[in-house]
Amino acid sequence: MATHYEGSESEKNTLNAFIKLMRSTESLNNRLNRHLAEADLTVSQFGTLEVLHHLGPLNQRSIGEKLLKSGGNITMVIDNLERCGHVKRKPDPNDRRAVLIHLTKSGSAFIEDFFPKHLEKIKREFSVLTEDEKKMLAKLCKKLGVEKKSAV
Repeated sequence: MATHYEGSESEKNTLNAFIKLMRSTESLNNRLNRHLAEADLTVSQFGTLEVLHHLGPLNQRSIGEKLLKSGGNITMVIDNLERCGHVKRKPDPNDRRAVLIHLTKSGSAFIEDFFPKHLEKIKREFSVLTEDEKKMLAKLCKKLGVEKKSAV
């Protein structure tokens, strides 16, 4: 779907790129999120388990920063994962004021089993791209994702 906006060529190109990016992201997310829903996970819950699996215990703030989520949202995510028995809050031995989020044995076993299956689904979705296209897409997305300081 292209824009019907009657602006400059640059404006139309920008809007068309934006529309295609948003539609492809939404479509891809819808397909991949079905797999998460089948495992009774939200995107944020999966992201939390995945980051803890790959990086080890972290505080809630660090998890939120990695997932681009607010503190309140991460608190709810951790509460729900703790209720499921996937994570445990433990005092940080290096800072008495801080709490670290750890994977439990069952949480670790779950993500070790689930992550490769989810990765296979992602690989299938991206199989329409060549390796060079994947690298270019990653580079372009990173470029778009960097926050620019406005001159206002």
